Amino acid sequence: MQPTNNAFITQKLREMADLLEAQEADGFRVAAYRRAGDTIDRLVEPLEKIFAEKGQEGLIALPAIGRGISSAIMEILRTGRWAALERISGALEPEQLFQTVPGIGPALAQLIHDELHIDTLEQLEMAAHDGRLDALPGLGVRRVAAIRAVLGQRLGSRRLPVPSGAARPDVEVLLDVDREYRERAAAGELRLIAPKRFNPSGEAWLPILHTRRGDWSFTALFSNTRKAHDLGRVRDWVVLYFHGEHDHEDQCTVVTEHRGPLAGRRVVRGREREGEAHYDRGGADQESIEGEA
Repeated sequence: MQPTNNAFITQKLREMADLLEAQEADGFRVAAYRRAGDTIDRLVEPLEKIFAEKGQEGLIALPAIGRGISSAIMEILRTGRWAALERISGALEPEQLFQTVPGIGPALAQLIHDELHIDTLEQLEMAAHDGRLDALPGLGVRRVAAIRAVLGQRLGSRRLPVPSGAARPDVEVLLDVDREYRERAAAGELRLIAPKRFNPSGEAWLPILHTRRGDWSFTALFSNTRKAHDLGRVRDWVVLYFHGEHDHEDQCTVVTEHRGPLAGRRVVRGREREGEAHYDRGGADQESIEGEA
């Protein structure tokens, strides 16, 4: 594990700011990470000590540290890694991270990432509690309970729970970000990154978009999973990562529906009923770009 002292976390926050700036993200996000880095750089007390004694509340009490950045700091303190930074630099390999959990081998790690589209231990812990992990084939009750127990022990430091009714962007907003990403990717307008996964040549081929809608910041990427490659859906499945100014990061996947009343239209997985309502109201008819589906 990498050292997790204040200087290391300051470096990671500034690295994120520099990378976002290079990828033409909005100035608000860039400035937020730089302010947070400056705060930690001036700290005398170790962040590990603050977190151990006061939990996430202690981190949020620091100047320029909100829920989102405090969650990033917690992830680095617990694992020595920061998935969001690895993601936008193309270095993310969630399957390897999941395999650090006893009971999760290569096949299960790949299945978790492909089916649930999650890439952090915190998201895995949430899936182990909300039933999504139980629904995967081949996972029995005892195995899920064991994984849940390991994650609870590893991630069990004090933290603020995510409210069950936490705000999330409207489907209309998500579909509009999906449209912008696919159109700009097709036009060659987006910066390309070289993902480490499924890219033996090291080619920079994966378009990345940072954009904003109101109080929400988004990062959009095509789904670089084994399943997407196997099914030829890489340029159809779009993963959107989003957070508000004071919210934790969340994500969703937008795909072209291939059956039912929404066939041929873009839908947010898990929110299909809201998609139907959106189209019934005469919402923008987001369809797949020809040749992608």
